[in-house]
Amino acid sequence: MSETALSSETALSITGHTGWRAASFLRGLTSVADSTAAVYDRDLQAFIGWATSEGVDLPNKVNRRLLRRYLAHLAVENYARTTIARKVSVLRRYFAWACKQSLCDVDPTLGLSSPSIPRHLPKVLPNKELGELLEGGRPTLEQDDEHRRRRDDAVVELLYGSGLRASEICGLTLGSLQLTDRSVRVMGKGSKERIVPLSMPCVTKLEDYLTKSRDAFTGGLAQSLFFNLAGKPLTTRDLRRIVERRAPTHPHALRHTYATHLLDGGADLRSVQELLGHSSLSTTQIYTHVSRERLRKVLEETHPRA
Repeated sequence: MSETALSSETALSITGHTGWRAASFLRGLTSVADSTAAVYDRDLQAFIGWATSEGVDLPNKVNRRLLRRYLAHLAVENYARTTIARKVSVLRRYFAWACKQSLCDVDPTLGLSSPSIPRHLPKVLPNKELGELLEGGRPTLEQDDEHRRRRDDAVVELLYGSGLRASEICGLTLGSLQLTDRSVRVMGKGSKERIVPLSMPCVTKLEDYLTKSRDAFTGGLAQSLFFNLAGKPLTTRDLRRIVERRAPTHPHALRHTYATHLLDGGADLRSVQELLGHSSLSTTQIYTHVSRERLRKVLEETHPRA
């Protein structure tokens, strides 16, 4: 069963069962991106629809046994372990909120286990692939006009040179840049603002784009920094296409590579955390594993007694 099918089946049920106050819960998710809130909406609607079909029409009637049955149902429907774990996370947040709102006396998610998920190390681009991506040397790009080329050069330099998320780049405006100070003001996840240094190659590419090509996309009327070929502010989908035209990878791989190269070069973990805009140091620590694995491979390939 697909996510879309499950969500559409439950939409009508939820409308008639306002005791869950799902809309109020979703309105309270002010610290998450719109795309994340949409996932919460879909996952919560799916659970409420299933619970209603099981005769449970209010949050205070949900217990841990029911939740375990729901997880078993998802497993039978062949949902991926990562998807089930995400749904458990959504339910935990919802029932924590429901308890605060006196919709239930006990949080039924306490002690509920979610599937264990093997953690995959982020992919770091090989130097050759990274160089080709930054230089844009593919033959298919030779037909690009100079304005598109300058825009794309600036975008990929920001991705690697400053480790920005795709959504952060798309949200940049002219006022975000401080080229004389070689920095950019970024609005990250949870509306958290941070200042990120710019590399000199990135400053050079940005100046080239701003002085020679930006107005060709907009006529100089809009405040967004980057635009697509239709003259509209760049979207994450547009940005993904820019990267894919240059190399068979995705924008976040450049962020992974940026973080790993910082640690390889001796940067401390707290500094990398701040540069990436991670709220938790544990999120940044994954890159220490990547860096160690890279060093281990170098040792094995170069040391005679490895």
